[in-house]
Amino acid sequence: MKNIIPYEDLRQYSKVLFWALNSRKENGLKNRDIIIIKYDYLATPLAEALFALLIEKHLHPVLETPLTPAMKAELYINSSYGQLTFHPPGKEELYANAAGVIRIHAPEELEAMTEVDPRSIMENRNSSRTFRQAVEKRKLYGKLAWTECVYPTAALAAKSGLSLAEYTTRLMRACYLNMPAPDREWGKISERTSEIARWLTSLDIKNIRMQSELCDLFFSPGDNRRWQCAAGDNIPGYEIYISPDCRTVNGIYFADLPSLYMDKATYGVQLEFMDGIAIRVKAMGGEKFLLDQLRADGGARRVGEFSLTDASISRVDHFMAQTILDENFGGEHGSCHIALGQSLSETFAGPPEVLDKMMMDSLGFNTSSIHWDLVNTEEKIVTANLADGKKVTIYEDGKFKMP
Repeated sequence: MKNIIPYEDLRQYSKVLFWALNSRKENGLKNRDIIIIKYDYLATPLAEALFALLIEKHLHPVLETPLTPAMKAELYINSSYGQLTFHPPGKEELYANAAGVIRIHAPEELEAMTEVDPRSIMENRNSSRTFRQAVEKRKLYGKLAWTECVYPTAALAAKSGLSLAEYTTRLMRACYLNMPAPDREWGKISERTSEIARWLTSLDIKNIRMQSELCDLFFSPGDNRRWQCAAGDNIPGYEIYISPDCRTVNGIYFADLPSLYMDKATYGVQLEFMDGIAIRVKAMGGEKFLLDQLRADGGARRVGEFSLTDASISRVDHFMAQTILDENFGGEHGSCHIALGQSLSETFAGPPEVLDKMMMDSLGFNTSSIHWDLVNTEEKIVTANLADGKKVTIYEDGKFKMP
């Protein structure tokens, strides 16, 4: 397979992914740890470079390839219910013993599932809910490190309005692969974003207002919360995020960046929230799919995440047709995004073992089968009302206003 990215850069990319995984693992990775490389087949060159690095590190790489678009179509359209909801034996055991997972996204096609009934996709997804919950629990307890990244493909480039060469250059720059030691650069980014997250947590914020030309959103971060940074969760990962008290979200939110979710495109999403629930929903494109997803369960119309990205840190400045990149958009004005659906348990400030369903409900952590990021890149101002009565600006002109 022809390498889009030169081998030396693939080697550097692999080192960044190893750094990301190692930084997410409690006490770091150890000899003979099992590392799952889950990759789309077009990402084989990166998977090969990563495999070689993991062997050098005395780890046990295990390869896993997702379904191709043609396979997905067969499963969603032509399978029986039993086939649609089948879960292969042994997968739970593998993930229960793995120390880390590296997911490499390299889609052959985008919007390949446009004609597929979304209910089939949801049935397939829901059939693995118990497995996914077990994986999330291991991640929350620091037992399983997980990171995700993107490998450039013609489909991603075309959807972004770029040539493959331009897309590849932008991706490499976003991942800091044009620097002499990209893994050290990511260590610096992690330190910077962690510092911002600690500052926001220390402010004891009672409520937040985010204003832009098309948005005016209010919410409370909620009790027992901490802001988190994404460095290491994804490559690239610049965002600072929190799961707010989902019951307190009010106002208008508009996503001006297109969204690709479950192989379907949605454009110009506008949401109006009242007491935590999206009561009015519009989209310039993909509105039917959006409405179908909001019927997925009782938590689909609530907010599970609020995030901000600093333009002075992010190197993503163009629509890239991949959520991992687009949710970290910097550009001229930085960006924010909300996620409809599931809250992120790592933003709970207490010990993870006490965060059961009853505790989640009492604190306003949302529960849902979906987690859909919707990005706004407008110029904005974000202000916070503190517990002591002070009002402070925490984000303006695309940057955090940390003293």
